[in-house]
Amino acid sequence: MAQGPVSRQELIRRRRTGGFVGRRRELAVFRENLTRTPESDAYQFLFHVHGLAGVGKSALIRRWDAVAREEGAVTAIVGEEVQSAIEAMETVSAQLARQGCTLKSFDKQLAAYRQKCHEAEATAPMPGDESGGVALSPSAASTVAAQIGMAGLALVPGAGAFSGAIRPEQVAAGLDRARVAVGSRLRSHEDARLVLSPLKVLTPSFLAELSEVAERRPWVVLFFDTYERTAPLLDVWLRDVLVTEAYGPVPVNVQTVLSGQGRLDAACWADSLDLVTEIPLKPFTEDEARTLLAVHGITDVRVTDLVLRLSGRLPVLLDTLARSRPQDVDAVGDPSGTAIERFLRWERDPAHRDTILACALPLRIDDDICRVLAPAAGDGLRHLLELPFLTGQPGKYRYHEVIRSPMLRLQRSRSPADWRRRHTELAMAFAAWRREQEARLSPNGYWDDPVWRDHLLNGNYHQLCAQAPAALPEALHNTVRACGHSTESLRHWAQMLVQAGQDSDTDDLMQTGQRLLALTAQPSGASAALTLLLTLPALGAPGRALAHALRGRCHRLDGRHEQAVQDYTTALSLAPDLARAYAGRGITRNQMHHYEAALADYDQAVRIDPDNPLYLVNRGATRINLRRYDDAIVDFDQALDLDPSSVRAMTFRGLTHHRMHRHQAALADFTSALTLNPDYAWAYAARGDVHLTLGHTQAALADLDRSLALEPDAAWPRCWRGETHRALGRHAEALADFEHAIALRPECGWFHYQSALVMRLTGASTQSERWQRARAIYEAQAGAAEASDLARSNLLVVLCALPDWDRAESQLELFLSFSPPRHQITEAIDDLEDLQRAIPVDARQLIAIFGRLREALERD
Repeated sequence: MAQGPVSRQELIRRRRTGGFVGRRRELAVFRENLTRTPESDAYQFLFHVHGLAGVGKSALIRRWDAVAREEGAVTAIVGEEVQSAIEAMETVSAQLARQGCTLKSFDKQLAAYRQKCHEAEATAPMPGDESGGVALSPSAASTVAAQIGMAGLALVPGAGAFSGAIRPEQVAAGLDRARVAVGSRLRSHEDARLVLSPLKVLTPSFLAELSEVAERRPWVVLFFDTYERTAPLLDVWLRDVLVTEAYGPVPVNVQTVLSGQGRLDAACWADSLDLVTEIPLKPFTEDEARTLLAVHGITDVRVTDLVLRLSGRLPVLLDTLARSRPQDVDAVGDPSGTAIERFLRWERDPAHRDTILACALPLRIDDDICRVLAPAAGDGLRHLLELPFLTGQPGKYRYHEVIRSPMLRLQRSRSPADWRRRHTELAMAFAAWRREQEARLSPNGYWDDPVWRDHLLNGNYHQLCAQAPAALPEALHNTVRACGHSTESLRHWAQMLVQAGQDSDTDDLMQTGQRLLALTAQPSGASAALTLLLTLPALGAPGRALAHALRGRCHRLDGRHEQAVQDYTTALSLAPDLARAYAGRGITRNQMHHYEAALADYDQAVRIDPDNPLYLVNRGATRINLRRYDDAIVDFDQALDLDPSSVRAMTFRGLTHHRMHRHQAALADFTSALTLNPDYAWAYAARGDVHLTLGHTQAALADLDRSLALEPDAAWPRCWRGETHRALGRHAEALADFEHAIALRPECGWFHYQSALVMRLTGASTQSERWQRARAIYEAQAGAAEASDLARSNLLVVLCALPDWDRAESQLELFLSFSPPRHQITEAIDDLEDLQRAIPVDARQLIAIFGRLREALERD
C-alpha cells in the first residue's frame, strides 16, 4: 500500500492543488498513515477531526479525500443530510458505485427493506395474527378464517407524548405488539426480521460487500463530515461497526474519519477513545494566515492586518477575503463592517457579487437553482465552485454556515422585498420541478421518491422564508405527512423548520422545529410529534384530520383501541372523505370484534377510493370474519383485477374457498401465491391445512414443515402440524408441537385442548391438568360480558371431551339460546365429529347433542 517516491514537480502540484494552504502537519499525518501496512503498530484506522465552525474541517476532509484517491483509495463522504444509519449506508453505496464499486446485494436488500415496510404498513394481517384481537375457532379451518384481520396504515411506536413519562415495560409491551403485528403482515420470518431489525440485516450485508471492495482496492476511506449534527443518530451504530464488530468484521484497510465541532461523546466512545487518533484544528497562526494571504498576492501590511482582524484567522473567512485580492490601502477603505460585507465590497464584478449573494438563499445549490437566481450568468455555478466556502457534493453544494448566515442577514435587512421575491421565485421553481417529477410517478409513490420529497421540502422552506404566516399551514400539514412516512422524513422536516426559523428570524418557527427534532429521538417520536402538531393553531383542518388519523394508528398499535377510535372519528369530522381514517377505524373496530361497524367503515373507504386494492382486500377479510363468503370472494376478485400480482388477495381468496369447502379452488389459489413468492410461510401453512382436511396427511406435513422452517415461532401452524402428526399416529411429535404452541401462546385454550387429546391417547398422567386449563380458559371467555358464539362453542366441545355431560347439556342450551349463525353451528358439529374420531366418547350422549344441533340448523 506504500507507493514509490514522487517527483519534486508532483510534490509541488499536490501542495498547490485547489489552493490548499496550511495544515501541513495534519496532511502529513493522514498521508503517512496511507504508507503504512495495516499490520504496523503505528497504523491508525479511526481519525477524529474537531474544531470550531469555520476552522477548516470540511476543507481538510476534502483534501484528505483527494490524497486518499491519489493513493488508489475508494472514498465516500457522508454529510449532515443523512438522518439514520440506513441513509448513511445508502449514501456510501451510491458514492462507491460512482467509482465503479457497486454494492449490488446491499442495494437490492435496501430496496427490499423499503418494499417490505410498505407491505407491513399497508396490508391486512394474515391468519394467526395475535395482534388482530379476533376470536379463534377450534378447528384448523375455522381458526384460519377467524384470525383474518385488517390492514395497517403504518408502523409507528404509540406510547405517550414524551419518553420521560413512559415506563420501560410499557415501551417494551408496545414493541412486542408491533413485532407481532408486523410478523403477521409479512411473508416470511426473514422479511419480518428485515423490517423489525433493519440494521441487524442490512449492516452485515453492507460490510460484506465493503470487504469485497477492500480486497480490490488498497484503501477504503469513509468520511463523516459535520458529525456534530449526525452523531446522535450514528454514534452507537458506528462504534459497534468499527470497534465491536457487532455486525461482522471490518477490513483493516478501511479507514474512517469523523469530523465535527466537539469531542466525541464519552458515554458512547469512552471504552474506545484509545483507538481514536485526535486531530484538533485551531484558527491559523499568524504566520500561517500571512502565508495564505501571500499565496493570493496580498502583501500590503494594512490590508493584511485588516483581513486578519476581520477573519479572526478562521480559515474559511480568511480564504474568502483573500480571494477578493485587495491590493492597496485604498481598497481597504472604512475598516469597520463585517468580514462578509468586506468580502462583497471587494468583489469587483457586480453581477458576480449579486449571484454570490443570491445563491446563499437556497439550502442546496446546483445548476438549475443557479439559473433561477441568476439567469444571465450562464456559468454561475462554475464561478461559485471557485469559492472556498462552497461545501458538499455535486448536486448538493451549499455555503458554509459561517458564510451563509451573515449573507442571509444582510439580504433580509437590506431589502425585505427582494428577500421575499427571490424566495418566492425559488418556491415556484421547486413546485414546478416537483410537478415534473410527479409525471414520472404514481400518486401513491410520491412520498417514497427522494427527489420528490426534496423538491417539496425545499419549496416549503422558501415559502416559509418568503412569508412564514401564510406558508405555515401547508408546511405543518406536510410535517404531519412526514410523520406518516418515516422517522427520517420527520427529522428532515423538523430540521427544515428550524432552518427556516433561523434564516427568517422567526423564533416560534425555529422553536417548533427544535421541539419536533427532540421528539424524533424518543421511543414515541411520531405519536408525540403528532400531539405537538395538533396543539398548533396554524395547522389547518386537512392537516389536523390527517394528524388525528395517524395518531389513531399509533393508539391502535399500542392497544389503546378506544382512543384510536376517538382519533379516527375526530379525523372524519374534520375531513368526511378521508379514506385512510375510515380504513384505520375499520382496523381498530375489527380488533375490538365489532365486525359490522368495521365493515361499514371499509364500505366507506371503498366508496371514496374504489380502485384501491388494499381496501378491497381488507373489506373481504372483514366479510370472512362475518362469514359472508360470497361477498368476500367478490372483493378479492376485484382486488386481483386491479393488482393481479397481489399475493395477499390470492391467499385470502384461497382461505375463503377453503371455508366454503371448495378445497381444490383453495389449493389452486395457495399454489399461485407460492409461485409468486416461494418463501410465503402462511401460504404453505394454509395449503397444509387444506391437505389435512382432504386427508392428504403427507402433503399436509410437507407444507407445514416448510412453513415452520420459514417461521418457526408461528403458533397456529405449529398446532396444525401437531394435529397432522396426531392423524398419522405420531403422538410424541404431536405433543411436542402442541407444547411449543402453548409456550408461544399459553392463553390459547385450543392448544391446551389438542395437547390434552394426545395425552389421553398416550395415557399421560398429567392430562388432567391440561384438560382443566383448557376448560378454565373457555369458561372465562364464555362467561365474559361480550362473549362470542365461538367461545360458547369451544366450551361445549371441551365439556364433551372431558366428559362432563351434565354441564355439556347446559352449555348446549346456552349456546343455542343466543341463536348462533349457521356457520358456528356447523363448526361445532365438525369439531365434535373430529373429537369422536380422535378419542373414545359416549356415542349415545354425542348423538343427542348432534341431534339438537342439526335441529337448530334445519330451523334456521
